[in-house]
Order: sequence, then C-alpha cells, then structure tokens
Amino acid sequence: MPKTSQPNLTSVTTINQDGSRNFLHPADVSGFWARIRTLVGWLLIGIYVAVPWIPVNGYPVVFLDVENRLFHLFGLTLVPQDMWVMFFAVTGMGFGLFFITSLLGRVWCGWACPYTVFLDHIYRRIERWIDGDAQARRKLDAAPWTPTKILKRSFKHLLFAGIAALIAHVFLSYFVSLPRLYRFMQEGPLQHATAFGIIVFLTLILWFCFGYFREQFCIIMCPYGRLQSAMTDSDTVIVGYDAKRGEPRGQLGRTTGACVDCHRCVQVCPTGIDIRDGLQLECIGCTACIDACDDIMTKVGQPTGLIRYDSQNGFDGKPKRILRPRIFAYSVLALLGLLAMTIVAWIKMTPYTISLSRVGGVGFASDADAVSNIYLLRVQNKRNQPATLTVSLAADSPAGYQLSGGEQSFTIEALGELTRTCVIFAPLASYHGSSDISLQILAEPGHATLKKSTRFLGPNPNTVTPAPR
Repeated sequence: MPKTSQPNLTSVTTINQDGSRNFLHPADVSGFWARIRTLVGWLLIGIYVAVPWIPVNGYPVVFLDVENRLFHLFGLTLVPQDMWVMFFAVTGMGFGLFFITSLLGRVWCGWACPYTVFLDHIYRRIERWIDGDAQARRKLDAAPWTPTKILKRSFKHLLFAGIAALIAHVFLSYFVSLPRLYRFMQEGPLQHATAFGIIVFLTLILWFCFGYFREQFCIIMCPYGRLQSAMTDSDTVIVGYDAKRGEPRGQLGRTTGACVDCHRCVQVCPTGIDIRDGLQLECIGCTACIDACDDIMTKVGQPTGLIRYDSQNGFDGKPKRILRPRIFAYSVLALLGLLAMTIVAWIKMTPYTISLSRVGGVGFASDADAVSNIYLLRVQNKRNQPATLTVSLAADSPAGYQLSGGEQSFTIEALGELTRTCVIFAPLASYHGSSDISLQILAEPGHATLKKSTRFLGPNPNTVTPAPR
C-alpha cells in the first residue's frame, strides 16, 4: 500500500508520496450551511433543467440556435451581426465575478459552479447511498473484487452514466430545443449523427469527471483558484480558522486552545486540505468544515465559530473593511459593462437587420436622362412572426431623386431573410454630383422606422448634358 499523503502546504493531498492517486472520500456533514447549500444547489439544478421548457416570445428563454445562427436570450433574438453586444455582457459578468471574489472569496466555486453543484448534490449522494459513509467507502476501495463489490461498482457507475447522459441531453436542448431533441431521439442516432456524437462525447466526459477525476478538476484544471490570489486581500471574507482562539490545539482540558485536534474538518473537506493551515489554492469555500467544527464545538461545550466566514483581518483581530478601492473598481467596471450592454442594445438593436450594398461591377450608369445606381437590400426578420416592410427614399435624400417603381412593399416570413434589388434614379436636372442618400424602411407590426444610408455615385456633373426637350 502506498503511503498516503497528509494535508500540508507543499503538495496536494490527492497525490500519495509515491506519486499515485489518493482517492478522497469526504465524510458527510450536516448543519446550517449544509442545508443552505443543498437548497441553493437544487435550485440551480432546477433552473438548469427548467430553462429549455420556459417559452418567451415563442422560444425557450435561452435558446442558442447555432444551426440557424439565431440566439434567443430572454425574449431578445440576436444574429451574428449583433454578437458585439455580448462583449459588454461578458465584460460586465467578468468584473461582477471579480467583485464577488474580492468580497466573498471563492463563493462561486463552493456554491454555484456547475461542476461542484452536480458533484456534491447528485454524484456524491448516489455514492453514499450505494457504498456507505466515508469509512465504508475506504474499506470497499481496499477490499478484493468480490461479487458484492462488483455489483456495487457496476450499479453505481450505471447510475453515474445515466445521470451524465441526462445532463448531456439537457445541455444539447439549449442548442436544438426540446421538441427537436425529442424528435431526434425518436428517429434514431444515425439520422442525426452529429447530435448523437455530441451526446456520447459529453456523456463520456461527464462520466469520467464525476466518476473518477472529481476534485482533480478543481485543483489541476480550473484556473479560477489560481486567479483568486490576485483578486483577494486581507479584507476578503473567506472560510478560515481562528488560530488565535484555537491554538495551541490538543485534547480537551489539556491545552488552552479551543481546537481539540479531532481532524473532523479534514475528514469532510472535498479537496483534502487542512483549513487550519490557512487559505489554500484547493479550498473551494464549500463551508463543510464550518458545519463539522461547529458540531464538535457544540458537543464539547465550546462556542461555535472556530472555523467561520471572516476576513484575515477579522481572524487577526484587526479592523475590517468592506468598502475598499478594489471593491469600488470592480463594481464600477461591472456596472459599466452591463449598462453599456443595456443602453447600446436598447438604442442600436432592432427586430430587423438591414444591409444595403452596391451591386458589383459598374458603380453607376448614366444616359441623357438620368444617373442610376443599383443596390442590394438585405433584410433579416428577427421576430417570430411575419413582417411587412415598406421601402422609400428618406426625406433627407437629395431633391428629385427617385426609387424605381416608387414606394415598395414586401413581406418577410418569421425569422426569414429577403434580398431585393433597389434602383435609384437621379434626373440630370436634379443631379449635382455624388452625394449621400438614405432609404427609409417602415416595418409592421411594431411601426418600426429604420434608416439605411449609402453613397450615390455618378459622373462629374460638368461632363453630363441633359437631353433637349
């Protein structure tokens, strides 16, 4: 048997001294924080499952229709030309995460990260139900491969794979919608090989991560734990150990410290650290050690809070600050990003995407009567209902210019795209050289008025002569 690594500050507990993997079996814990985390976890799982079922304007509240390049978000439909809006959204959310981290440490990791939520509230519960508590799981790991062990392992991993497949199907429904996904499942995998391949790939990855890799993802692969040191300071609220009260640790009644050195905080830690060694990269702020320590303190008749949420300054007995320069900086940047997204989207985004481009080849045509330019008008309807568009020359276009055929109306189907040729004439009597012109598009329903400007090209007005009348 390899010598098991003990929690320390020089190496991770998940690696034994001979370099082999040390499989952690965190003990179950109950208490105030565990109950709150369970409620939050199941709420987030419920939201993840429910979102594809909630319709807004005829589509799920979040539907990323990559196939048709339409992205439906909370009733707003974006096309690829609108994706610049996401820059402001991502910027706002990114600085919002920095703000939360500066204020509350890795609360995201322990409470809201999808990986933690699925691992703690689904997979570990299944494992405890089948294999037993932490001690029973360690014994089962060390036991030979008996029929009982084979049966337990097979049943557990069958459930793991089934849950992974369900998570993968829900994830795919965000991109193809639930009705289409259900139709895919009825028609068979070979008819929808790409979707089936994605499901298989995601299922295998999730099965591997939640069934084997587990806390290694948080320790090795996730960059967030390494970034937190740049975003936290001595006033950041973290899960920590009150060394001033707890040390020197030892058996109750034989030392002046409150810590009885029971190692219960280590036993329940999902990443195998000893919180008494201080804040560490592996700590995800799950609060399991708080509940475990409070339970022991209650049993030995000591006040709770030896391990608690507090800042490093709080543990050291120094004044604590909530409002500080980095909090202001991150909050202002987050608000700027989100406000920019909201304001710019409100002003610039419309239910229609319109482009006006010149037909390739000759830039213009002229004869003895007029100069003409030919354009291609492309209109994309981002609404889930048909729209009627009426095109005319805007009032600020040069006087005398005409749209061939006069005012033009056409209908675009829901979420459809249409291309029309527009010919604009400038009678020589009204032509005074190249100038800016504008098309005005009136869209119904909604009575939206859109405008698209372009350049009208032509010859030097001194070189053209109107035809005699």
